[in-house]
Amino acid sequence: MAKELEKKAKEAFFDDDFALAVDLYSQAIELDPNDAHLFADRAQAHIKLNAFTEAISDANKAIHLNPSLSKAYLRKGTACMKLEEYHTAKVALQCGAAFAQDDSRFANLIQECDRCIAEESSGLSSTLSSNGSVTSVPSGNVSHLSNTNDGVAKEVEADSLVSQINEVALNRPKYRHEYYQKPEEVVVTIFAKGISAKDVVVDFGEQILSVTIDVPGQDAYHFQPRLFGKIIPNNCRVEVLSTKIEIRLAKAEDINWASLEYSKDILPTKINKPIVQSERPAYPSSKPRTRDWDKLEAQVKKEEKEEKLDGDAGLNKLFRDIYQNADEDMRRAMSKSFLESNGTVLSTDWKEVGSKKVEGSPPDGMELKKWE
Repeated sequence: MAKELEKKAKEAFFDDDFALAVDLYSQAIELDPNDAHLFADRAQAHIKLNAFTEAISDANKAIHLNPSLSKAYLRKGTACMKLEEYHTAKVALQCGAAFAQDDSRFANLIQECDRCIAEESSGLSSTLSSNGSVTSVPSGNVSHLSNTNDGVAKEVEADSLVSQINEVALNRPKYRHEYYQKPEEVVVTIFAKGISAKDVVVDFGEQILSVTIDVPGQDAYHFQPRLFGKIIPNNCRVEVLSTKIEIRLAKAEDINWASLEYSKDILPTKINKPIVQSERPAYPSSKPRTRDWDKLEAQVKKEEKEEKLDGDAGLNKLFRDIYQNADEDMRRAMSKSFLESNGTVLSTDWKEVGSKKVEGSPPDGMELKKWE
């Protein structure tokens, strides 16, 4: 049955009935959700309908099911280019070219991406040509419409209003979402209760967010906005909680997002970040010249270390330096030998003095006596 629907969908596509092709491919996918070719072909139909975010979502699904399917990368690259996502498009096209080295379309589109990236980086605006056309209405027809019976006009207006109301009801999103932003990220929250993480697929592009919630037995939910600003896909995170899905988008630029979705009529504004003081704080002083006390302290310590003393002072400094630089056993040996020998022996070998009492050893010509 899925193959028959796929055949009919291809026929509709060749007849330029792209909406019917999408509908038939969707029916086929319901019967065979693991066929990567169905998703890749539906992506192509979406591109013809200018539904580029939906095309990217289908291409990502096809790549997930079959990572070597070259046409899926081609569909993704084409849709990303239509959205001016040139960096993301180039990566997808390069991956697809590895699986279809003889297909010149990849090389041509990669060259186009490089050209657009160069123009974008130099501040030039670049847009892709579209196949749409505008048809003017002859003045005679306008005159004819102005003479339409008032009753018929009201009836048509009423039917149109009912149609619009029904369309709004059908297009109402299944889950509510909202967002807030920080200087470095935008946090998107989708309020969906009791959703399992395995039923949620989130993809990130250079300026695209694609969210699909596909719970078995329910209609799939798709949220695929083109974002207000660019993001860093590798730094974005997703967390599925019991009552909501939290998506953290890492900003690629220091700009304030006026909305979640892109709008060509709204210009971004830079975020004024506070300047962090990197220098050491100066200590208060009544003198006109401030003094760096940290530098002065380091200089005094250096002079003390290099100071050369004579006699007992020099000897005491030597012993003090030895004690300060010694490990725990050496310090214990020095303390024990000095105390037990009444200041006549100073040993740094704990193995030698640790297990016995250290006897005094007066200098030659002197006698050791105890105080009574």
